[in-house]
Amino acid sequence: MLVVMAVMAILVPIGISGLGQAATSMRLTSTSNALLSQLHLARSEAIKRNSRVVMCKSDDGLRCTATGGWEQGWIIFHDVNSNALREEAELMIQRGAPLGGNLKFTGNINVARYLAFAPNGATRLVGGGFQAGTLTLCQQSLEANEAREIVLNAVGRPRIRRVTIDSCS
Repeated sequence: MLVVMAVMAILVPIGISGLGQAATSMRLTSTSNALLSQLHLARSEAIKRNSRVVMCKSDDGLRCTATGGWEQGWIIFHDVNSNALREEAELMIQRGAPLGGNLKFTGNINVARYLAFAPNGATRLVGGGFQAGTLTLCQQSLEANEAREIVLNAVGRPRIRRVTIDSCS
């Protein structure tokens, strides 16, 4: 009986940590798929409207913000004046709720504040240059762990890539 209990004491923590990692992986996958669908929505709206549509991070669900990460939420809107900032007269298409569960969602320099889709579905910066970049979704931790990257190419096509990162702080 003592031998069985000793073996169980060794195997149970291993199994529990494996379940925790599997749950985190599934949460990252489902959240990144939901974010990918938001990008597809913004792109298809730009094509449908034959006009510029922007997805920007937003802390209040009404205006774009330059501070914080994408995990605080975002908005998708019809950018009539092509400045990547939502004016009150510009049509709100969708609001994204803040991400919970210690998730961090950040973009590299070209996609840190906004993503703008031109009428042909390509991504364009405010100045007109092509906008390509990577958005990284991870669970906050100081250790190396699994993450998802949403890679956006110059023609506006996003894809998800599974990666391991050193830390997510």
